[in-house]
Amino acid sequence: NLLETTVNAEVIAITGAGGSIGSEICRQLLNYSPKKIILIDNSEASLYKIDSELKLFIKSLKIKQKVEIIAILGSIISYKRMDDIFKKFKPNIIYHAAAYKHVPLVESNCIEGIYNNIFGTVNLANIAKENNVKKFVFVSTDKAVRPSNIMGATKRTCELYLQAINDNIKKSKKHKTQFSIVRFGNVIGSSGSVIPLFQKQIKLGGPISITHKDVERYLMSITEAAQLVIQSTNLGKGGEVFILGMGNRVKIYDLAIKMIELSG
Repeated sequence: NLLETTVNAEVIAITGAGGSIGSEICRQLLNYSPKKIILIDNSEASLYKIDSELKLFIKSLKIKQKVEIIAILGSIISYKRMDDIFKKFKPNIIYHAAAYKHVPLVESNCIEGIYNNIFGTVNLANIAKENNVKKFVFVSTDKAVRPSNIMGATKRTCELYLQAINDNIKKSKKHKTQFSIVRFGNVIGSSGSVIPLFQKQIKLGGPISITHKDVERYLMSITEAAQLVIQSTNLGKGGEVFILGMGNRVKIYDLAIKMIELSG
């Protein structure tokens, strides 16, 4: 099994572990017997939720081997905090899913969005390199392609930084970290996803708010997204951008009409 060989008996850290993608990566990882899963999140409520869920899951199911779960409250903005975590737990694989990703919110809080998304990623990348972490997988977005908003632009900046740091490592041969990037479309059911928003708006009797009538998006499930991230760990040799084959783009306007009709 591709996924099993990737993470079996490894120490794995997930940033943004309490978020929709981060928490699904954690759930999937449990099936492949890692040694330790280190959950990193700056939201106490989200961290508590995923930590208790995983521990319950381990107790209730006959998992092949017991996986140690370590919950760490901290922000990727703090270099010292992240460096201490890496030095103490020595993760072999990092899944970096922590980010501010809601487009309108980042648009109206652009300094904070840039600070968290870009500088937080730069911190983690440099710490991973210095600690010779084996694999670093960055969770990006299709909005990083010719970005039309600040959130997409922060993600594209991170992609370029990680590819540059990966090239330097290949040339200097001093460090051994392999950096790879995974891009998603819109994840159905994730926090901030358009479908739960439309459902709430329909329940309240409308109106449904759409940014623009011609907006099109790829849609995928959280499970698919998380599996792609884990698979890319094995496939990546450093510097690649992985994109899931997501079929055709869906017109958000048509999706809204369809959801209104289905709701009667």
